[in-house]
This record gives sequence, C-alpha cells and structure tokens, in this order.
Amino acid sequence: MKTSMAEPYLKIGDVARKVGVSPSVIRSWENLGLTRPRRTQSKYRLYAPEDVKLLKRARFLRKVRGLNAAAIVQLLKREGRVHVVADGNSGAIGGHLRQLRAKRKLSLAQVAQAVGISVGFLSALERSQMSASVGTLRKLARFYKTNILDFFDATEASSRQVRPEARKVLQAGPGVRMELLAWGNTVMEPHLFRVAPDAESGESYTHEGEEFLYILRGELAITLNDEEYRLKPGDSFYFESATPHRWKNPGRRETWLLWVNTPPTF
Repeated sequence: MKTSMAEPYLKIGDVARKVGVSPSVIRSWENLGLTRPRRTQSKYRLYAPEDVKLLKRARFLRKVRGLNAAAIVQLLKREGRVHVVADGNSGAIGGHLRQLRAKRKLSLAQVAQAVGISVGFLSALERSQMSASVGTLRKLARFYKTNILDFFDATEASSRQVRPEARKVLQAGPGVRMELLAWGNTVMEPHLFRVAPDAESGESYTHEGEEFLYILRGELAITLNDEEYRLKPGDSFYFESATPHRWKNPGRRETWLLWVNTPPTF
C-alpha cells in the first residue's frame, strides 16, 4: 500500500503513547474489530487521526467506565463509531440461520423466545450485522437440531493436508475466531481457537462427546460447573462435553489453543 508523506499517519508506538495504552492492547482491540489500521507494503500499521480519537474513547471506557474489551466494542458499535465487517463465514451464518427459520415457518419472536435472546439480536444475526457467542451459537444449533460445524459451510470433506489459508473460519462473538482444521467424514473436530483479551464463550453450554484442549500461547480460564481452571502455555485439558462449561481469556494478549471435540457434535 502506498501512502503520501503528507498524510498524518502514525505508527503503533506513537499511537500507544498518545492514547496511553500499550501497543499490545491496541493490537488486541484490532483483533476485536475496534480499529482497522492501514498497512504499508512491509505490513507496518499506520493510524489516521480518527483512529487515535476512537482509541482514546476506548481507553476512557476501559479506565473510567471499567468496561472490558468486548463490552467496549459492543458499546462503540451501538454508538455508530464502529461498523461491523463480515469476517470469516459471518455472512454465510446469517443466511443459514434465516433459511433454517424459514424452512420451519417460524417467526423471529418464536425462535428468539425459545433460545433466550432478543428479537432484535436474532434479526441482526440473520442479517450478518452481529456475531453470536459460542454459547448462543450452541443454543441455536440445538434448537434447530444441528451443530455449530454446519455453520462453517463444511459440506465437503477436507484434504489430508489443510493449509492455513484454506481453513474454514467462524467468528463466534467479539474476539473469538474459530478456525476449523479438518472436516468431512471424521471422528474428531479439531479447531484453532484465537481468543482476544476479555473475550469469552458467553454462558455455560453442553453437548455430546468429549473435548481436549492444548494451550499454544496466552492463557485461558475454563469453568466446569462452578470449578475454574487456569490454563497456561503447554497445559492440556480433557473433559466430558456434557459437563456445563464456559471459558474466557483473562490475560492481556491473544490466546491460541488447539481444541478438539469428538465426535463432531459441537
């Protein structure tokens, strides 16, 4: 990308000093969709004055209002300062949810009441204007007697080797990116989860099967029933999926983890 020297673009270190947060915090906010900096040909981030203004607003909400990163993004979206951009299969999910409801001849109100979400939120999901948490996606999948795997549009089997750019991607709420690593006629459902700071699954959820986690970077707090476990890089974790579980990234950097479900009923 070419930029003019006259343009008042700032590098991430300069922006961090102006805003009063660390560069890692700015990068984590970017993962949540808060800001989309321009990039030079060598991939350096460049921020415009409007980006700095938005980041200062985010810092105010964090420091004065005590909001976490995901709540900051949602508030700024409601204020019209941040616009949702379709990510991964977000558009496909919205259309798929709308088709499932239409096929059963149900109203938005009927589905929303059954699942426990608002009509407005469900409508925004179907129009791909919002993304749902893992917990909400699981409730929708259970209501429609399907599973979250179907939302990946993974109807054809993957090859033995799946390169990063060929992965099926699902954005499951603010700051939660799920990358499907293999699909088709498999007995395992492996994902790479990328969870931004403060991002979470939402309320507890259950399903059939068993699950294995391995933390690649960052940390994860996972709660089974009312018992919380703190996982760090190198830690592995195994549990039965029928146990109510929820999770969150309690750290200050993005968490990467290998997450395997078996059978693929997630």
